[in-house]
Amino acid sequence: MHVGILGPVEAHSPDGKIAVGGPRPRTLLALLAIRVGEIVQLDRLVDELYGSEPPSDAANALQGQVSRLRRALGDATLIEFHPAGYRLALPASQVDAHRFVVLSAEGRQALEQGDPQAAESLLSEALRLWRGPALADVALPDHATRLEQQRSAATGSLVAARIRLGRADVAEVQDLVRRNPLDERLRGYLMQALNQQGRQAEALQAFEDARALLADELGTDPSPELRAVHLQVLRGQTHRELPAQLTKFVGRQAELARIASLSSRLITLTGPGGAGKTRLALQAAGPGAIFVDLAPAKDVAAATLQALGLKETVLEPEERLTLALRERDALLILDNCEHLVVQAARLAQHLLSTCPSLRILATSREALGITGETLCPVPPLDPEQSVALFADRARLVNAAFVRDQHTVDICRELDGLPLAIELAAARTRTLTTEEIADRLNDRFRLLTKGNRAAAPRHQTLRAVVEWSWDLLTEDERDLAACLATFSGGATLEAVEEVCRHDLETLDALVDKSLVEAVDGRYRMLETIREFCSQHKRVDAAHAAYFHDLARRADPELRQRDQVRWFARLTAEHANLMQAVAWTTSFEPDRALRLVSDLAWYWYVKGNRAEVRGVAQELLARVSEQSTEEYAVLLALAAPERVQDKLLELRGPIRQPFVLIAWAMLSGPPDPSAPRTSLQDEVESSEDPWIQGLIGFSNAYTAWAASGDRERAIEESRVALRRFQDLGERWGSAQVLDVLANLTEDPAEALALTDEALRVVAELGAKEELAELRARRADRLLDIDEAAAERDYLQALEQATEAGLSATRALANTGLAKIAQRRGDPARAELLLREAQRELGFGWMHAAAKQQVNEVLEELLRTRGA
Repeated sequence: MHVGILGPVEAHSPDGKIAVGGPRPRTLLALLAIRVGEIVQLDRLVDELYGSEPPSDAANALQGQVSRLRRALGDATLIEFHPAGYRLALPASQVDAHRFVVLSAEGRQALEQGDPQAAESLLSEALRLWRGPALADVALPDHATRLEQQRSAATGSLVAARIRLGRADVAEVQDLVRRNPLDERLRGYLMQALNQQGRQAEALQAFEDARALLADELGTDPSPELRAVHLQVLRGQTHRELPAQLTKFVGRQAELARIASLSSRLITLTGPGGAGKTRLALQAAGPGAIFVDLAPAKDVAAATLQALGLKETVLEPEERLTLALRERDALLILDNCEHLVVQAARLAQHLLSTCPSLRILATSREALGITGETLCPVPPLDPEQSVALFADRARLVNAAFVRDQHTVDICRELDGLPLAIELAAARTRTLTTEEIADRLNDRFRLLTKGNRAAAPRHQTLRAVVEWSWDLLTEDERDLAACLATFSGGATLEAVEEVCRHDLETLDALVDKSLVEAVDGRYRMLETIREFCSQHKRVDAAHAAYFHDLARRADPELRQRDQVRWFARLTAEHANLMQAVAWTTSFEPDRALRLVSDLAWYWYVKGNRAEVRGVAQELLARVSEQSTEEYAVLLALAAPERVQDKLLELRGPIRQPFVLIAWAMLSGPPDPSAPRTSLQDEVESSEDPWIQGLIGFSNAYTAWAASGDRERAIEESRVALRRFQDLGERWGSAQVLDVLANLTEDPAEALALTDEALRVVAELGAKEELAELRARRADRLLDIDEAAAERDYLQALEQATEAGLSATRALANTGLAKIAQRRGDPARAELLLREAQRELGFGWMHAAAKQQVNEVLEELLRTRGA
């Protein structure tokens, strides 16, 4: 049973739509659905059902309405009677308004966490639940207004996500502005959307319109945020996603001016830990930069691919990055290079030598040490800036703070290091500056007389963190040490499960600035985390928790809630990688199972290159075995060996990634090849996802062998229904593409391709989008040549961004066909020669090479004639 109130009030059973009845039964159903799962008091139901003129026997009248509604629904147990009122006995997820609230909240969280792709998918799914105005056919204006406000907020967040992705619809934003003319946030979105489309003059006029309206209606000037967008437009900037900053940037004018004056393509900000290198880099870069956080990373190239949203192909990650960046005028920020300095240096040199318009801004405690590097030291803040920073941060926790001589003394004792100053300023909530100064003097006396050759962090920051540690209770210290085990922050659920401490203790750590709480996650500054982790580690419990999460998530990634689960695993990516690394070293048998549970997540999100190194380490630690977990490990660590191992498997298959690995490495199945026992096991599987995968694969193979198109189409549609019943987007897109190949109706082929593009877009799979766009152009070639050309060019752009050389080659082949038709054989040959150069090894490249060569041979034959 599903109830809908986001539009006219509706109820649906498995058999179809239910005739609920007249206005009062519909109103009663809506009132119960709004508070689904809760007992709604009798007097509240009477008030909202009958208004100011209830019948004389309101209780009996209400009971009569309930009886009529129960009969309409066909199941009396759905509406429970309790002494206090009535309750709709349905899960909240089966009422569209509650589903909308959950999805929109998750979408906003993804947006705030820096994942606009997931945010767009979640918010789009939420807004698709609406069928019209809320509660359109019942008189519940207060509830309708509240729901419409939530809809408006979700729509605004969706626009924000699309702005960050660079694909906002200007007309849609203009309509929102017309409906909410005084909303400065929407005005800013409109300016950004216009600017992203190259309509700078219109964006500037939109600001002037907003300025005039605010002055006339409210007597105010535009907000600082709207003025900042105006400045971006004036400078010709477009918005790109960078880590959001929660506090004001203070000082560093000299360093900012020096960075701006340098013409070097590689600038490295150097300085001690806590000097503010990352914050300075973000301030100097401004919007448009590509930010790569290397703090939790083990592979610089893989982390950079992830920052660009790319998956690996047969190309090495460095070459993949070259293909994606060589034609872009971009600034790449490589942050926290010190623990991967050799890797960072090699990648920087490679990219700078192959991407002529690329610039790199690195942060590290030491220079990268390559030719052309310009060093920009980040020294401690000068006394004036130090005091300004202390005062700004102190007022965040103590609005009455006033700077005094003790403030100057504290900043001097802390050597002007920003992190140390911020930690000290946070204490003004409970201590006077005199008390802080006295404590710092006590702590630093010993350290300043210690080893002068020690790292700067250990000379100053360690003392500050140790002092903060001394202020904690025993429970707070235990929890802080436990939290330090998490490399990617932690949710409240993870803290409670792994650390076994209550929320009160966690809140105390947040209050004392040792832990930062943002968007439902708890994080430590890296310096604090490093200090705390020396006191206690809970790696085994951490690994067990994240293994359980991966095990629970894996089947969900192939079902209706897959977008939400992909977002959850993405948020925990650093912790999952930490769990893989630790179990590889200490519990290799668990590591083998964990790698198998994460394989599908890695495949869809494109993280396999990042895990190749740890997979190879695990391969060296476990004994060879004829299991699907071992086959998955081989697919990641030694793909050249996996085919023989797959032949040893007998099934049943529990991890569907085994089948994907089989297809990736073997190519399309040969119908004339001898059958294997694994094929028989797989085809008898009761897993609906595997049934869908095998169904359309067998259908297409049978059609290629026998030419029975009708049978292939019917079997593919059965497979499509399996995937759609699961709500699985990736599988649906694969079958839709096969059906587009099978149909003989060009219009149907285009419609199927468009549907495949839509569902793949919900997953944010850039590679599949590029490949499908190229095939859409193929299907348009004989229908609308100009439209086909536009699609080929778009596919070429997407494939370049994703680093897909085979797809680039096929797009250039399509453009060559168009050039030949237009009487330009020289350009056609140039494009085909370029396509030949793109192709390398692997069955996908071999298939593309065959197409390229056929078109080239035909062109040369035609020219020769």
